[in-house]
Amino acid sequence: MIFYFSGTGNSQLAAGQIAELLQEEPVSIHPYGKTGKRLSYHSETPWVFVAPTYAWRMPRVVEQWIRETEFTGSQDAYFVLTCGGSCGNAAAYAQKLCEKKNLHFCGLSSVVMPENYTAMFPVPDQAECKAILDQAAPLITAFAKTIQDRKPFPRQPISLRDNIQSGPVNRLFYPLMVHDKKFTITDKCISCGKCARVCPLENISMLDGKPRWNGNCTHCMACICGCPTEAIEYGTKSIGNNRYYIIIDK
Repeated sequence: MIFYFSGTGNSQLAAGQIAELLQEEPVSIHPYGKTGKRLSYHSETPWVFVAPTYAWRMPRVVEQWIRETEFTGSQDAYFVLTCGGSCGNAAAYAQKLCEKKNLHFCGLSSVVMPENYTAMFPVPDQAECKAILDQAAPLITAFAKTIQDRKPFPRQPISLRDNIQSGPVNRLFYPLMVHDKKFTITDKCISCGKCARVCPLENISMLDGKPRWNGNCTHCMACICGCPTEAIEYGTKSIGNNRYYIIIDK
């Protein structure tokens, strides 16, 4: 069974590609963020978790969802992280999570896809994004084939830098960087409400036709990148920066 969390579409795209080869339907975990209900799933096929990389680890919101969800049947768990560069030592934390859930950790692999973190980094233009996605496709297919064959993902060498990035840097990243205080609205806003609809945590409400962020942000970039008029900015970092958004049917 394939689960995914996706702010702007990279992980949704990867999950869909894996699901197609495995002849399964990918399941978005976003409804959990909107309802907060504890869920239970049963599957005789491996559990596959696809998510973006936040500060060299799986997003905390995804880790929390896995901790609070019941999984019965298969014990095998695979993790696929999309990233703009590296996922550090994310595998170690995914393995610890599996141990707590009595799941068999079958490995974590990452694939470079277009950068979407417009609040901090430059985002590639359309041509660059297409080239990156074209390079990612065969690697994602290889991941799916490994899962289909019930083989573990190969372990990657981990450096001291990886350990630091996924450890202390990740722990500092959330309190220092992950908040919604810098989101602003320009006069390009057309009050369409899309930002509120796509937010996986229902952190955005519409007040007098304009979005208001309510303090429970995970920095998925769905709102700022999904805005059809590019009316949302994040401080001065996003001004003039490209937006990246390929979410389908969400």
